[in-house]
Amino acid sequence: MSKEIGITVKKGADLSEWYTQVVTKSELADYSVIKAFMVLRPYGYSLWEKIKDFLDRRLKEANHSNAYFPLFIPESYLQREAEHFKGFTPQVFWVTRAGENELSERLAVRPTSETIVNETYSKWVRSWRDLPLLINLWNTVLRAEITATRPFIRTSEFMWQEGHTVHATEEDAEKEVMMILEFYRQLIEEQMATPVLLGYKSDSEKFVGAKYTTTLEAMMPDGKAIQMGTSHHLGQNFAKPFEIKYLGQDEQTHYAWTTSWGVSWRMIGALIMLHGDDKGLVLPPRIAPIQVIIVPILYRTGDSKAIIDKANKLGDLLGKSGIVVRVDSREQYTPGWKFNEWELKGVPLRIEVGPRDLEKHQATLVRRDTSAKETVNDDAVVAEVGRLLEDIQRNLFARAKASLDASISESKEYEQFKKVIGGQGGFVRASWCGERDCEQIIKADTGATIRTLPLSNDKPSSVCIRCGKPGAKVAYFARSY
Repeated sequence: MSKEIGITVKKGADLSEWYTQVVTKSELADYSVIKAFMVLRPYGYSLWEKIKDFLDRRLKEANHSNAYFPLFIPESYLQREAEHFKGFTPQVFWVTRAGENELSERLAVRPTSETIVNETYSKWVRSWRDLPLLINLWNTVLRAEITATRPFIRTSEFMWQEGHTVHATEEDAEKEVMMILEFYRQLIEEQMATPVLLGYKSDSEKFVGAKYTTTLEAMMPDGKAIQMGTSHHLGQNFAKPFEIKYLGQDEQTHYAWTTSWGVSWRMIGALIMLHGDDKGLVLPPRIAPIQVIIVPILYRTGDSKAIIDKANKLGDLLGKSGIVVRVDSREQYTPGWKFNEWELKGVPLRIEVGPRDLEKHQATLVRRDTSAKETVNDDAVVAEVGRLLEDIQRNLFARAKASLDASISESKEYEQFKKVIGGQGGFVRASWCGERDCEQIIKADTGATIRTLPLSNDKPSSVCIRCGKPGAKVAYFARSY
């Protein structure tokens, strides 16, 4: 593969340029003619489908159903929850005309669906028998991200999943929030091999309109955090303005309790940055659109048919065992060119079948994560491929977990805190007084925000990192995307 086709910059030298090249040259996505929008190419869409399939299955196992709600939301709906309206208005795209006619009311292009969903729920919920109402949406949303854009990480339109549920009691709503947080953890850690910190957002960082927000935070190689997903307890903050009420078994009318939660294709951006290397993508097997690529090595013309036949037979055997496999028998490219292309695309395992492999009834297996190579007898290929894919999955998570752990430091003095944030970055564990003003001063001084407050409600071991008042909470600070 020529330098023009392959990655021309090292990840450690220029992460931003490396990332852009990996996204475009691996054919995950391309830039749109419209600033801050992107085109999701088939390979990128197939990666999103793997994510979607896993999460969709888990949600349906927990009795959630998929639905769809309109793209446009009347401005008056957004205004019904004042904090929500104030938080989202700066990011909203507005529709003011229909053809040649001025609209009587501005329509927001969906920045999130809480308002229009809850307006509809107020018609659907009448009795305790209607609860819980568990609905999930797969759609796109638009938010005006015009500056500092990056494919998958920050774009004005993005694909995501957003869930919206209604419950009879606050206890049921809280259980929903934590169940979804666990589903997200399973997706991100166990499928995408991306370790995260779980916890609560501070009040200034929580979802606007929520009673509280839980979050999953990952750390990238440049010392910046990425929010991978959130699950929100909305309390009755939307139920009351939208009149979501039900007649209980006690024959009394009660306001319901609601939740919302979501993940987006931002997870793909984190996956690229975390696992990729100087050759391109490195995809965990459980999430890879293609888990195994088989490349016939055609050096001697007389062996070509037999080699291709063997490659296809291996492909069929692996496919029947549940492995996603492709045979690359294109004649217009050399084996070396193919090796580089599939390494760029991050396929976890390559199988080479050449004249020597044909003669010795074996195949050559090459791992994407370590480049380790081994030969395996034909009758052991399926079992060994399965074993290697699981080992690659474990290895990628272990490497990333070691990196996450190494990124966490602890600070008890503000000057040291600022030095770490401004230098190596990463998560800094520190005591915080719990006051919003102090949090905002830290953000202004360092660019760092509270990424998460531990679920375990750890006890502070010192005074507040900035103001010296008694520590009220343990917080993980970091700069973020």
